[in-house]
Amino acid sequence: MTDLRSYLGTLKKTKDLKTVKRSVSTKYEIAALTAKADGSFALLFEKIKAKKFRLVSNLVGTRTRFAQAVGAKEDDIHERIIHAIEHAKKPKKISEGQFMENQSSDASVLPIVTHFEKESGPFITSSIIYVKNPETRTQNSSFHRLMPLDKKHFSVRMVDGRDLHQAFMNSKKQKKNLKVAITIGVHPAVSIAGAYQADWGKDELNIANSILGGKLRLAECPYSGMLVPSGAEIVMEGKILHNKTHKEWMVEMLRTYDFARPQPVFELEKLYYRNNPIFHDILSGYSEHRLLMGMPIESKLNRNLKKTFPQIKQVSMTNGGCNWLHSVVQIKKRKDSDIKPIIKKTFATHRSLKMVTVVDTDIDPNDAQSVEYAMATRFQADRDLLIIKNVRGSSLDPSSDQKRLKTTKLGIDATTPLSKRKGGFEIAKIPKQENFFLKKYL
Repeated sequence: MTDLRSYLGTLKKTKDLKTVKRSVSTKYEIAALTAKADGSFALLFEKIKAKKFRLVSNLVGTRTRFAQAVGAKEDDIHERIIHAIEHAKKPKKISEGQFMENQSSDASVLPIVTHFEKESGPFITSSIIYVKNPETRTQNSSFHRLMPLDKKHFSVRMVDGRDLHQAFMNSKKQKKNLKVAITIGVHPAVSIAGAYQADWGKDELNIANSILGGKLRLAECPYSGMLVPSGAEIVMEGKILHNKTHKEWMVEMLRTYDFARPQPVFELEKLYYRNNPIFHDILSGYSEHRLLMGMPIESKLNRNLKKTFPQIKQVSMTNGGCNWLHSVVQIKKRKDSDIKPIIKKTFATHRSLKMVTVVDTDIDPNDAQSVEYAMATRFQADRDLLIIKNVRGSSLDPSSDQKRLKTTKLGIDATTPLSKRKGGFEIAKIPKQENFFLKKYL
């Protein structure tokens, strides 16, 4: 199965889904409970005050659940995603989607969550927008948060230069509105593909279909003509107005407030939803948000860097770096001169990176204490530090030059110097330690 409900069935079997039967409010309560469950389990809220929809959050809040979403073991996530990217396959189209079971022209029926005290309003945070590429006429799908303005209008958060923004600017030059479709509540594989920054003109739904073993089915939206997953819980279609903006601000991946900025406005034509629908909410700045955005980039780093540097064993986007700004590269070191080219290539592959640390194969890149140990025992600041000043960084980083988007980047060589005595860096081990369990002796 390739819809959200089939994935929830998987989580129920593995006991990674908890159901909340009490009535809850969309204002702060759902966000607070999701934050409490962060990194533990997904939550299904069965009763939302004044709404008929159910709501789910924290779907892929751990690497384990992320692996479940792509049908892989945790150690094989990147192989699975890279294979899907390189063997993307166009989904089949069916005559009518399950999302057509109900329809409305009033978006106020949706249980849109208010998350943080100083945000400009409630936000739909799981919304994926589908648009036609103006040059290739292929579809693009990407995440864009929506803030409701009234029953039919939403501000649309866009990032300059990305595919939707380019399509919108093309329509704006022609003084035309841009027809789009929007889904809320899809299988996480569709979300993961939508979060991946595919090359210009490539359809992310083809990647999702490959992740799902070629079983994804699409249905056409009557007004926009966009093809969306037939099993989507909620579909909105309409147009992004070429001549209207609204100022908003929100909490970003770093769990900090963005500054206020005018954004384009979406006008609803029709809202469709399944019987007993499930709304998906993503809590900004928490684990699901970070993994959804960061893991596809982590796959991209593993794919691109290993092609150039076979000595690389693993690249990880760290939790402490919000799965976006910091990475650790694990290598089987051949020579001391390997490190700086690896650091520079890592920065070039994901320009939002602010710090790259390179470690040996005996250091776990996903264990912050292990990485710090490598820095403590193998790093010398006068020899192993690379500082790159005044270069393009992340717009999310509040410490950077936000007007020019410039930052300073830091590369750290925390690998064992080959000129030193190897035994002096070997981590001592106790033979057969894994075979002894303390609880048997107490």
